[in-house]
Amino acid sequence: MTVLVIAEHDNASIKGATLNTVTAAVACGGDVHVLVAGHNAGAAAQAAASIAGVAKVIHADAAGLEHGLAENVAAQVLAIASSYSHILFPATASGKNVAPRVAAKLDVAQISDITKVVSPDTFERPIYAGNAIATVQSSDSVKIITVRTTGFDAAAATGGSAAVETAAATADAGKSSFVGSEIAKSDRPELTAAKIIVSGGRALGSKEKFDEVMTPLADKLGAALGASRAAVDAGYAPNDWQVGQTGKIVAPQLYVAAGISGAIQHLAGMKDSKVIVAINKDPEAPIFSVADYGLEADLFTAVPELVKAL
Repeated sequence: MTVLVIAEHDNASIKGATLNTVTAAVACGGDVHVLVAGHNAGAAAQAAASIAGVAKVIHADAAGLEHGLAENVAAQVLAIASSYSHILFPATASGKNVAPRVAAKLDVAQISDITKVVSPDTFERPIYAGNAIATVQSSDSVKIITVRTTGFDAAAATGGSAAVETAAATADAGKSSFVGSEIAKSDRPELTAAKIIVSGGRALGSKEKFDEVMTPLADKLGAALGASRAAVDAGYAPNDWQVGQTGKIVAPQLYVAAGISGAIQHLAGMKDSKVIVAINKDPEAPIFSVADYGLEADLFTAVPELVKAL
């Protein structure tokens, strides 16, 4: 039994989500291989070879793979799929784009968003916004799986010494082309990888107040900034800050929620955080049910006082 992990990378380095996916792959049993499909991605392939637990890296290099277009990456996976019992993708925007195409072409069911490997054919995944955990057993000959990265610890990025094998790259499918990208630049940590996250909710009342109250706290803690969907919909914060079922799933060491009531959709995105601190003046707010520390107070008073104390 051999497990294939589809690496997420930028052609120069491996992204953190790949490390969590390798941990899930190791739990499936058997050797773990990693596919690095890119262009001039030798550095990424070498980085993958250093990941602890990886037995082999397969490097496919072609211009059509440079930007990770789903049609081309799926074709590359399918070209080598027959050698594997499990094919794992991080449950990121990229992984969710490619995995269903591979599953459909292989005529098997996709198992989405797993948080635990029970056995090589049985997995746990959250349903109903995390209110229930489904145990799924698959009898398919090959398991196509997306991995919720917050459910698994990251594998060590160093310590491995896997061989790198070159694979023939598939031809460009010609069905899509890369036009351009606008990448938001920030000095703060990336939201899904941050160890500390400070999030604000609708109670802040305006974008100006959000920036005035939340930014100093994030600066003091060296934290990423997040927001509830209500705050994003109201225009207080940009879309890429949204934490929750329809936003980003996070599991930092510390999550500070200020003025967030804690609707189930938001809790689904952050309840796996190691320590949760909630600041809310409503004693009945659902956020307190998952918080390790709760402060019943007006955030406009409490947060500046907290910043001063830090």
